[in-house]
Amino acid sequence: ASQDGGMEIETVAEKTPERIFKEYVNPATGLIPFQARKLAFALGLEGDQVGKFGKMLASLFDAFIGTDASLLEINPLIVTKTGDLLALDAKMNFDDSALGRHPELKALRDLDEEDPLEIEASKYSLNYIRLDGTIGCMVNGAGLAMATMDIIKLAGGEPANFLDVGGGANKEQIRNAFKILMADRNVRAVLINIFGGILRCDILAAGVIAAVQELGVRVPIVIRMEGTNVEEGKRMLKESGLNFTTANSMGEAAERVVALAREQALATEN
Repeated sequence: ASQDGGMEIETVAEKTPERIFKEYVNPATGLIPFQARKLAFALGLEGDQVGKFGKMLASLFDAFIGTDASLLEINPLIVTKTGDLLALDAKMNFDDSALGRHPELKALRDLDEEDPLEIEASKYSLNYIRLDGTIGCMVNGAGLAMATMDIIKLAGGEPANFLDVGGGANKEQIRNAFKILMADRNVRAVLINIFGGILRCDILAAGVIAAVQELGVRVPIVIRMEGTNVEEGKRMLKESGLNFTTANSMGEAAERVVALAREQALATEN
């Protein structure tokens, strides 16, 4: 909680972190009344306002737990002339994985407020978030995807997306992932970074080759893969006759894809 209502809390946290007051709630006990009172006093509330704030905070916590929310924010919360508390604006985010037990929330989904490519990706169980860069990323595993985006930035490029195809992806899912990547007109090159555990490298190679042939992908593609059947996967890519660039490390892959994206951008401009 903070007295700096009406501002983005991230800005407050960056510039004046001492003006943010925190209480940690034990899931086993829930929000304890004295915690609500501590926050109320920290916010400068007094008299009946403290009790009202405690009831409101308890209701917020119950709503947060009851809806499987990942965020519940009231900003700003005001005190009226009569001493009442009033929430002027609120924001809630929900855990997508828990929507199966909240059909009433799922029914509120407004597709007009979402990116069309993100909607399309959700149809194929692909975790896709569109970004502002020029290098498309296809990775299996969220952690590896984050590391891939970081190393692209370290090499001087900007990722065009977060795309996690998951550990159990098949040829069809790889094809669908490519369709979504290529639908973003800002993409100038693609980096595929795969650790072949559940998703074998030869399955990945077959899916990539089929997708590129079917969709007529014209941007450079850099592939870095390690794991099960990696040599077979590399052989398939080499013998495909398609213009793939392979790399043995993440650093090498990032440097190559950034260079190719720049070349592609210059060629497009000319």
